[in-house]
Amino acid sequence: MTNIKETILDAFQFRHATKRFDATKTVSDDDFNTILETGRLSPSSLGLEPWKFIVIQNRELRNKLREISWGAQGQLDTASHFVLILARKNVTSKSDYVQHMIHDIKQYDPATIPAVEEKYDNFQTSAHINDNERTLVDWASKQSYIALGNMMTTAAFLGIDSCPIEGFDYDGVTELLANEGILDTEHFVPATMVAFGYRETEPKAKVRQPQEDIVEWYN
Repeated sequence: MTNIKETILDAFQFRHATKRFDATKTVSDDDFNTILETGRLSPSSLGLEPWKFIVIQNRELRNKLREISWGAQGQLDTASHFVLILARKNVTSKSDYVQHMIHDIKQYDPATIPAVEEKYDNFQTSAHINDNERTLVDWASKQSYIALGNMMTTAAFLGIDSCPIEGFDYDGVTELLANEGILDTEHFVPATMVAFGYRETEPKAKVRQPQEDIVEWYN
């Protein structure tokens, strides 16, 4: 058990937000598929998986993204793999997507579906998730960050570097992806980006607040 704990903490110490990668090194297909699988298998609120992962390997498209993504200048040029994480819009009990999840993926007993829909509605209403389209998008984006975190942690376990990226022109990226036929703006919005590869240089030592400053116990 001690070795497992050490392995976990070593992975978290290893991970850092890599600004430039070694462009001569490529993550193997097997390793990258493992990273994607941990994103796919991530938990989500109500188990609705309101995300989509777009892997951008095309250099011309990366260059177009670079023009409107100030936070990804070094990563788009050098990353082995670059992923856009999309959040699904309007995830409500009566939406076609949720009905697909209920009937085709989760395969609930038809007799239980009205109760399931009511549960979803009550939860979203009580948490102000379905107040409007914006709150629904914000909720879906939060779920996508769970997948993002798991993918980066998996990469760290595999000795692969990563960098989450929020620094981009939201409207510009939306327009670009729509024009490229990648983004269905009726159903998705860009939530975040993440790059994977191998560090070009060693980072500075990790700095974090001490645990006693961020954790409070009430027994």
